[in-house]
Amino acid sequence: MKKRYVAALDQGTTSTRFMLFDRSGRVAASAQREHRQIFPRPGWVEHDPLEILERTAEVIRAALESSGIGPGEIAALGITNQRETTVVWNKRTGIPYGNAVVWQCTRTREICEKLAGQGGPDRFREKTGLPLAPYFSGPKIEWILENVEGAREAAQRGEALFGTMDTWLIWNLTGGPRGGAHVTDVTNASRTLLMNLETLDWDPEILETLEIPRAMLPGIRPSSDPMLYGHTLRDGPLGEEIPLCGDLGDQQAALVGQACFAPGEGKNTYGTGCFLLVHTGNAPVRSKSGLITTVAYKLGVSPPAYALEGSIAMAGALVQWLRDNLGFFETSAEIETWAARVEDNGGVYFVPAFSGLFAPRWRADARGIIAGLTRYAGKGHICRAALEATAYQTREVLEAMEEDTGRTLAELKVDGGMVKNELLMQFQADILGIPVVRPANTETTALGAAYAAGLAAGFWKDTRELLENRTTGKKWIPRMDRDTRARLYEGWLKAVERSLDWVEPSPE
Repeated sequence: MKKRYVAALDQGTTSTRFMLFDRSGRVAASAQREHRQIFPRPGWVEHDPLEILERTAEVIRAALESSGIGPGEIAALGITNQRETTVVWNKRTGIPYGNAVVWQCTRTREICEKLAGQGGPDRFREKTGLPLAPYFSGPKIEWILENVEGAREAAQRGEALFGTMDTWLIWNLTGGPRGGAHVTDVTNASRTLLMNLETLDWDPEILETLEIPRAMLPGIRPSSDPMLYGHTLRDGPLGEEIPLCGDLGDQQAALVGQACFAPGEGKNTYGTGCFLLVHTGNAPVRSKSGLITTVAYKLGVSPPAYALEGSIAMAGALVQWLRDNLGFFETSAEIETWAARVEDNGGVYFVPAFSGLFAPRWRADARGIIAGLTRYAGKGHICRAALEATAYQTREVLEAMEEDTGRTLAELKVDGGMVKNELLMQFQADILGIPVVRPANTETTALGAAYAAGLAAGFWKDTRELLENRTTGKKWIPRMDRDTRARLYEGWLKAVERSLDWVEPSPE
C-alpha cells in the first residue's frame, strides 16, 4: 500500500491530539480529547498518565475511523509533547508511581531554593542553559523519589523509569513492559536540568547532586532519527508496525513546523502557556537577560541546532481558568466576544502569575493579581485584560530576546490555539509595534513532529522541501500610536511589581 501520510501524536497540557498530514503538509485527519487537570493543593498540578494513555488510543482510533485512512498508508509516526511534565513508573508493570507532576507545578520550590542556596539560581546554567526553577523536570524527579513510597528503592534496583510524556508514550506504544523503547530526544532532555548542552548527554555531576540514578533515565536520541526509536505494536491502537522516528518537545516542534531552519528565525506559540523561540545556530548562546538556552532540534547525524526561549506559564490557561473556575463563559472562544464589547481595558491589568513568573523574571514568589479595579470595570474589561496579559508578557520576552541576540525581529510568526483570537493578535501587533503573521496551517506543533518523522523515514527529502510548504494565512499591522503603546506597557510593568514577594521564602 502506498505511504501517503505521516502521523503526529500531539500530547499537550490539556488534551491529546492525533493528526495525519499529506506530503504538502495539509491535515488529512484529526481527533482530539481533553484530560483532567488535577489540583491536589494550591500551586500543585498533576495529570493521570494512564488516563493520557487511554486518550492516546482513543484519538488514534477516532482519526483513522473518521477519515477512512488505513494504517498501512502511514509512512511514520512522530510525537510532540508538553515538556518538563514528569512521570516515574515501574518498568515491569507499567504502573506509574503516582500522577505525573506537570510543568506548571510549584511543589519543588523548596528543592530549588535549597540548591540555589549552595550555588545561586544559575548554579547549573553554564552546563544546562537553565536557571534553577520548579519548571524543570530534574527537581520533580527528586521530589518523587523523596516523597512517593517505594520510588527511590525501585530506582536504586533499576526498576523505576523516568520520562517526560514523549518517553512515556513511546515506551508504551513500542511494547511497554514487553520491551518498549525507553528513549527521549535532545529537545526534551534539554528541559530536564540534567542534560549537558555541549555533550548532549546526562551530566554525572548534576545527577549526583540531585541523587538521581542514571539507570532510570532514558537514552537521548536525535529529534529525527533514521535509526528509529522502534515500531508501534500490531496489537496496539494503530494496528500496524509503523516506524516511530520523530520526537520533539512541543515548542521546538512548532519551530520546525514553522520551518524556522535558519539562525535569526523565530516563532511565538500561544497555547496553555506562551513560548517564544529564536533559532541561534549550531552553538548554544547563553542568555544574560533571563531567557533559556535550549536545543531547537537535531535532525539525524547533523549537528544540533540551538535556540533561545522565553517561556510564559499562563496564556490559554488563563482563559480556561476564567471559563472553568469562574464560569465567565461556556467556551473559550467567547472571551473575544466579551473583550470586544469594551473599547479598552478600563485601567484593568491581569498578571497571571498562578505558578510564579517565568521568563524573563523567574520569580517563583509571584502570584496572580488583578490590578486597577474601579466601579467602572466590568466583565468585558477583565476579559480584555486577560488577553492583553499574554501580549504584554510576549513583549517582555521579545525585548529580552533582542537584547541577547542583538537582532530586532521584523515580524513575529505566531501559531497555537489562541491565534484564532483576532482581537488578541491585533493587540499583540499594536503593543510590539511590528507585524504579526499567522500561517495558513496553524497546527504547527503537530506538523513539526510529522516533519521530524517524515524526514527520518524519507517521506520528505530535506528541509528545503518543507520550506515550500510554508504559506501565510493572515498578517496584522500595528495601528496603535507610540504614546498609547508606552502608557499601556508602563501600566503592565507597574502591575507586575505588585505581584512579587507574595510567597514567603521557606524557613530554611
